[in-house]
Amino acid sequence: MSFRPALVLFLALSAAGAYAQNAPDASQAATSPEPGRKVSTLPLKPTVAEAQAAQLSARFLTRFHYQAQPLDDAMSAKIYKAYFDALDSEKVFFTQADMAKFEPLKTQFDDAIWNQDLTGPFSVFNLYVERAVDRMNYARGLLAKGFDFNGNDSYNFDRKKAAWPKDQAELDDVWRKRTMNDWLRLKLAGKNDDDIRKTLDKRYANYITRVRQLDNEDATQAFMTAYAESTDPHTDYLGPRAADSFDIAMKLSLEGIGAVLQARDDYTQVRELVPGGPASKSGKIKPGDRIVAIGQGETGPMVDVVGWRQDDVVKLIRGKKDTTVRLEILPADAGLDGKHEFIALVRKKVTMEEQAAKKKVIDVKDGDVDRKIGIIELPTFYQDFGARRAGDANFKSATRDVAKLLTELKADKVEGVVIDLRNNGGGSLSEATELTGLFIDTGPVVQVRDARGQVEAQGDDAPGMAWDGPLAVLVNRGSASASEIFAAAIQDYGRGLIIGEPTFGKGTVQNLVDLDKFGRGSSSEKPQYGELKMTIAEFIRINGDSTQLRGVTPDIKFPENGDAKDFGESTYDNALPWRQIPPADYKPVADLKPLFVPLTQKHEARVATSPAWKLMLDELAQYKKLRDKTDVSLNFAARQAERKQYDTMQTDFRNRRKSIFGGDGSDNTTDDNSGDDGLNPNERSLKSELKSESAAKKAKDTPLDEAAHIVGDEVGMLKADGKLAATVLPYGGKKIDMAPAQTAQVPPPQPSSPH
Repeated sequence: MSFRPALVLFLALSAAGAYAQNAPDASQAATSPEPGRKVSTLPLKPTVAEAQAAQLSARFLTRFHYQAQPLDDAMSAKIYKAYFDALDSEKVFFTQADMAKFEPLKTQFDDAIWNQDLTGPFSVFNLYVERAVDRMNYARGLLAKGFDFNGNDSYNFDRKKAAWPKDQAELDDVWRKRTMNDWLRLKLAGKNDDDIRKTLDKRYANYITRVRQLDNEDATQAFMTAYAESTDPHTDYLGPRAADSFDIAMKLSLEGIGAVLQARDDYTQVRELVPGGPASKSGKIKPGDRIVAIGQGETGPMVDVVGWRQDDVVKLIRGKKDTTVRLEILPADAGLDGKHEFIALVRKKVTMEEQAAKKKVIDVKDGDVDRKIGIIELPTFYQDFGARRAGDANFKSATRDVAKLLTELKADKVEGVVIDLRNNGGGSLSEATELTGLFIDTGPVVQVRDARGQVEAQGDDAPGMAWDGPLAVLVNRGSASASEIFAAAIQDYGRGLIIGEPTFGKGTVQNLVDLDKFGRGSSSEKPQYGELKMTIAEFIRINGDSTQLRGVTPDIKFPENGDAKDFGESTYDNALPWRQIPPADYKPVADLKPLFVPLTQKHEARVATSPAWKLMLDELAQYKKLRDKTDVSLNFAARQAERKQYDTMQTDFRNRRKSIFGGDGSDNTTDDNSGDDGLNPNERSLKSELKSESAAKKAKDTPLDEAAHIVGDEVGMLKADGKLAATVLPYGGKKIDMAPAQTAQVPPPQPSSPH
């Protein structure tokens, strides 16, 4: 496999993408573009590079995928289904007549890829674009007359299992009901008809604007994603834009100005500033500022970016470190005709600390004793692969950051540690193994089985432990991939308690293939082909059981949120089966089983009388009830009665939160308004959005608090019973410190071994 050294082995961010949007919000309006607006030219036509990228991807997938499948008529049929599911999963754009027209493509997508002729896939995308604009214009046309909400209509908002509309009349009826529901939500929130009409007309017009900006890369991305994910759920095609975003997500850094941007109406708006970044340090940019134009260097021409899609604006702002970018800004507090400001910034390397590991200390009471429990929240298993390969001693790494935080927590004199991996979708395989190494001495962490059936154990060779005290790992359904490797190894070694919900169940390993290294035209500095994230192996616990499909089962279970039927590896039709192989050569470092029953009993007794836990259960029950609804009435009186009932319940929840946690009772919600205001997120003021997010971050985290109490219970039991401590603490309680040199620097990866 001569291509292997050019690849980066990692575990896919599996949960990320599981809830991704089904398709780009697409299309081209029939009207002329506004001056300065960057608009794609329809119909979109595939480029030579895009067709070559598709064929090159197929060569890899049919030869080197873990379960390589031929790209033939059978695979073409799978791609066909996945492509239409991605573009129109709700069956609101295409009709049965459209599907009959495209039926021949069901066996032609394989030929399209092999022959480097993407005309067929692009014809589907172009019609999708046309239909999307047509439907938005139809919805806008309905607004003039308004609606009668005294009838018995209902709107089915979950159409994934519905049939394609049989004709235009049935499609119009679907959109009439969709638009009625949008209107009714605003009406129930107290808006008058004129305001509703303006809000919805602007919403639909903005949708058309975004659709008009779709380009070739979006079309190729949609089609090739359909092919990649037809091989298995975690193989993915990443076009140049998507590849850049993935790289940034893995290394948690970029070269730019340090501003988080968002699209709002025709503007790209500054949402927040990254602390320590050039924008923040300048003191000249603030949240809410709108970017009107961008210039490169000290004298480059200013390019008007009003109306541009956000990623095109971002592309102009990012650039090489120590270069200058000039921004023309419409200040947040200025009207549309306000005075513009001109700001020059020097780009720097910006680290996104918000996604890095963080710590805090929770104080828990054990009788008359106060105990400090350290919490480390790890959102992802990140690593700057490029910096590590280049020998940068300070490369960004989840393991290195956690090791540093553990040192700080020990200085804080914590008695136990909780690693919070909830909603951590995975990341680097090497980070999963190295992070485990912080909590064991040495030994295997995971077994990796390749396509030939050969199994290799990967593990921790660095002696010593960064933390040898009581440990717990908090997980939920969103904990996937690398999170499951870490949690499973901690469980198999008897090193710590696993607390929470059963995990996602992703047990596959992906390689990242830079297609530009292999394709024609790869000498170009500008990425043309993108990257292929391809499944090449399975990972299996050191006890011999796969986490595939089954995930990791907690030692102490918390209530499940009920998403398992819709979210998790078991929900994919083409997921790999569960597998069992011989265990690796390892020896548990402790036996935690004597803790399970007494800790569970203490947990159950505590939560039985906990108002916070009861509130969480009641809110969870309400969430499940709302989630299971698939349709709503379009009768105003009926919806108003439902709304009053819902508002009463939310008021009760808010009052209970206030009684339990203090404050105004809103600190555990994402919005002070308990009801549905009928608005989309970008239709609310930025100030209210940021306030809601800030409140959510400060909200009481009942499951985390309970996990800390469980570890506090464990600490109390071990202090009271030396024999028990010798059984459940690692290596019989023998202290094995990690040498400073080992915590300061992780050895560089060996090119011949997978990382």
